[in-house]
Amino acid sequence: MTAKRNIPFFNYPALFKANEKELMAILHDVMSRGAYILQKDLEQFEANLKKFLGVKHVFGVADGTNALILGLRAAGIGQGDEVILCSHTYIATAAAVHFAGARPVPVECGVDHMIDPEQVKKAVTDKTRVIMPTQLNGRTCDMDALQDIAEQHGLIIIEDAAQALGSRFKEKFAGTFGLAGTFSFYPAKLLGSFGDGGAIITNDDDMARKLYLLRDHGRNEEGEVVTWGTNCRLDNIQAAILDWKLKTFEKEVARRRAIAARYQQALGEIDDLVLPPAPGEDDRHFDVYQNYELESGQRDALKKNLADHGVGTIIQWGGKAVHQLSGLGFEEIRLPVTEKMTSRFLMLPMHTALSDDDVEYICECIHDFHKSAPQI
Repeated sequence: MTAKRNIPFFNYPALFKANEKELMAILHDVMSRGAYILQKDLEQFEANLKKFLGVKHVFGVADGTNALILGLRAAGIGQGDEVILCSHTYIATAAAVHFAGARPVPVECGVDHMIDPEQVKKAVTDKTRVIMPTQLNGRTCDMDALQDIAEQHGLIIIEDAAQALGSRFKEKFAGTFGLAGTFSFYPAKLLGSFGDGGAIITNDDDMARKLYLLRDHGRNEEGEVVTWGTNCRLDNIQAAILDWKLKTFEKEVARRRAIAARYQQALGEIDDLVLPPAPGEDDRHFDVYQNYELESGQRDALKKNLADHGVGTIIQWGGKAVHQLSGLGFEEIRLPVTEKMTSRFLMLPMHTALSDDDVEYICECIHDFHKSAPQI
């Protein structure tokens, strides 16, 4: 066995240390100009993200949760409306629906941990207004199937693409399929800031006009308040950092895909494990591996064994899907596929501070565990 390593699930200090000189220069530049709110750095980041995604409108906002709330409000969603979402998502997805005044309707995920279109069909009622797919773990859902359902029933699609910037389905980017798409720039995200941050995108001019007003207290270009709005602006310092990081974003994605390929090659033949789709496995999908979420029949024992060997792992969202969270009013909902998955899922380290030796060590630890663990 290789000597014990210390491999955190996510190496936050490395975000800064790897580019300390460049980051400090950005901070000095922005702060010396006193440029903190809605300045040229944010405009530049929005323009560059717009170019990257090939969309008409991008708005930097305070975080991914508020991006969803603004998107729903701008789409006119509120009291009496229902929004279908995957129960395997962060609470923010459902909370955004709740705080927009609508009712979240959680449904099953499929074998790839994404929303199951067949279950979406079954959940549509005369109150359904929105399908809100979560583009999860760096993968985009089967958007052909979801768009067909939306068109058949006259529904809106608003995408929670917090974990999927750069992911594609049939060469179309996550976030660009519906009326609006949202992203998170939380530090551990694919494009991470040094605090909270998010963006909402749209190709609809009317939607964009509403988002412009909602983001900044209902103020128009002349600074006059013309409607009710809120304070949901992306800080200019974070925007400047994100704009700098966006320049090398494709290298970040390439490294994550390389790590995923190494995991697949090393772990793909272990019967107990169900791995995420490998890079290039399905030519409809271009996955960017925000997370590497696998399933194991011995999940808890494997997690403990990896921790004993210095490897940090996470059971995403505490091992509960949205409908399993007590106190939210979903007590009558049973989603057996999702519930089985939540008893098995585990995320391995996936970030660009990982070396090839780190990945090899993680895989070696997993192999050693399965050699000694009783088979189920």
